[in-house]
Amino acid sequence: MNRRKLGSLDVPAMGLGCMGMSAFYGTTDEGEALATIDRALELGCNFLDTAEMYGPFKNEELVGKAISGRRDEFVVATKWGIRFAPTEDNPTNRVLDGSAENARKSIEGSLKRLGTDHVDLWYLHRVDFNRDIEETVGAMADLVKEGKVRHIGLSEAKPETLRRAHAVHPITALQTEYSLWTRDVEHEILPACRELGIGFVAYSPLGRGFLSGRFKSPDELDSDDFRRHGPRFQGEALAQNLALAAKVEEIAAEKGCTPGQLAIAWVLAQGEDVVPIPGTKRRKYLDENLAAADVDLTDGDLARIDAEIPAAAGDRYDQIGMLTINR
Repeated sequence: MNRRKLGSLDVPAMGLGCMGMSAFYGTTDEGEALATIDRALELGCNFLDTAEMYGPFKNEELVGKAISGRRDEFVVATKWGIRFAPTEDNPTNRVLDGSAENARKSIEGSLKRLGTDHVDLWYLHRVDFNRDIEETVGAMADLVKEGKVRHIGLSEAKPETLRRAHAVHPITALQTEYSLWTRDVEHEILPACRELGIGFVAYSPLGRGFLSGRFKSPDELDSDDFRRHGPRFQGEALAQNLALAAKVEEIAAEKGCTPGQLAIAWVLAQGEDVVPIPGTKRRKYLDENLAAADVDLTDGDLARIDAEIPAAAGDRYDQIGMLTINR
């Protein structure tokens, strides 16, 4: 697989989002998940994305098993900054905590679960809007000095926050949702990354699987799959988004690829500094996703896609989730 640069960090053109192997997307199978990571390495996709909140903690433990004995063959990214604070009324309560105390506690926990002495790319999962970003990034920078972190990243941060953070310590990458149906970043965020020399990691390039055509209704998903309650999968928004997905399918058929491959190829075509991390928990979908690197989109294809495929209807997250992005 071709390689790309996130700042000074060398990674494959595509990474592997590991979240669904342990959380949020219904049933899990550890054996198949580990086999999927093995297959990814075999195909040159050695950039793994996880987070302490996935599970919570279970996904880092899974990735730790997968890389055991071959740590140096992988580029491992994880995230921190969302702390679990259960209450009697809400046992799954979570709060944003970008404090220095939580930074140190989080990295120590992540290193233990991953079975390593360093993380290659450590993201702040969500910006703590009750705390100055300079304080949070300063705490992260201290851990770089100690060798526990190689590169720092942010997730879902707005341009002003990026600039302030980058002034404290070089930010290697920004991770934010970007796909055929989520293009908000093109207006200000992606230009800011390029101005500052910050790489861009695109999560959910398949529109949480919807653009692949593998499901057309939330009723087809497992009962504990969080997408069942997403605004884009409900009512009138779902009807509009089905039409969007049908157009993706139409163009993909003409290109001789799957809808999911078209969606990923489009993200890859947005620049050498953009690295999509499609998530999957099965080898057959991994093979399909990585083959998107072989789909050649011409200037005419890209112009047609821009003209004929609109952004999605509905918010990306529920009301609470929307409050935590673009901070």
